[in-house]
Amino acid sequence: MKSETSPVHTRAALAKAAGVGPETLRFYEKKGLLEKPARNAAGHRLYGAADLERMRFISRAQLLGFSLQDIGQLLTLTGSIRTPRRMVRGIASARLEEIRQKIRDLKSMESALSRLVSQCDGKGALQGCPIAEFVSGGTPDSSSNPNPPKTCHE
Repeated sequence: MKSETSPVHTRAALAKAAGVGPETLRFYEKKGLLEKPARNAAGHRLYGAADLERMRFISRAQLLGFSLQDIGQLLTLTGSIRTPRRMVRGIASARLEEIRQKIRDLKSMESALSRLVSQCDGKGALQGCPIAEFVSGGTPDSSSNPNPPKTCHE
């Protein structure tokens, strides 16, 4: 870690200030998202204000749906004043399209599940239940055959 004139935090204090658990800091260090900190004479890790800001960057990026890989790229790109905006925008645009696809997939799943729920009155024996038949791979009668929901894996 670079020498700083900023407040010094222990791992627990930084984790608390960043709203994460101490193991999250260790995980981010292993993934290269957070620099390995300096240690004091007793061997305790010491973090500065830049580390707290980096943790906040990571948290804000996660709120926007960026993966840890995306966040690593963003951290690299935003660390250089020479980075063209189009590179950052490209990562954000790709993530936005993935989010939009997930929304489409979720809407399709919602529609299919809604049809199944509306076809099941919740009374009687399980046999003939359109929900149970669909998830079991059975063939419900033609009046209760929804379009199967697409998943993110298709």
